[in-house]
Amino acid sequence: MSRFSIKQDYLLQEIKDIYEHKRAEICRRLDEFKKIWHAGTEEEIFCELAFCILTPMARGTMCCVAVENMTRSGVLFRGDCAEIARELIGARFINKKSAYIVEARDKFLLGNPISLRSTIGGINDGHEAREWLVENVKGIGYKEAGHFLRNIGFDQDLAILDRHILKNLKRLEVIDGVPGSLTKRQYLATETKMKEFSEAIHIPMSHLDFVLWYKETGEILK
Repeated sequence: MSRFSIKQDYLLQEIKDIYEHKRAEICRRLDEFKKIWHAGTEEEIFCELAFCILTPMARGTMCCVAVENMTRSGVLFRGDCAEIARELIGARFINKKSAYIVEARDKFLLGNPISLRSTIGGINDGHEAREWLVENVKGIGYKEAGHFLRNIGFDQDLAILDRHILKNLKRLEVIDGVPGSLTKRQYLATETKMKEFSEAIHIPMSHLDFVLWYKETGEILK
């Protein structure tokens, strides 16, 4: 641990305590994600993509509720941009996000020959799959692409560098500061530091993400 120069030992102990308390729940959640990849429908996989498109600058719980409501009503699969936007009250950039969802739906569902599962499965590497998503799905950056791949159970070792994670990495002195935005180079460099930290404290990357998220929100969400 000395290579991280962690002075605030109580933070590290808090993380270890949370992990001990929440490990079983985290494992169950990750197992649920794996079932989506192995047995979920294309529609279920698309629901996770829509959720991740919604998450920037929005509360995760609100995004979950919005996707659940749109799935139940059918708006997610049949609604136009305006109908989807009406379900996103409380989020920012709702018109852009609704347009991104419709564009992704037109590309990957509705009889389109491009299958998210077969395309990603054919890549067979989490980092390459993330690059493909960033290049081919509007509204998806490195954070959202990694989040999506974790949530469908494809790759659970990619960093999901949202503000909660970055803030705690800064407190733990894993990184020097919290940038307003991350370039690709900065994102990958920070991901490497987080991975080294997770290995040093013997908490897997996917588990550490949940631990740090829980520390800030009190939730094991997704």
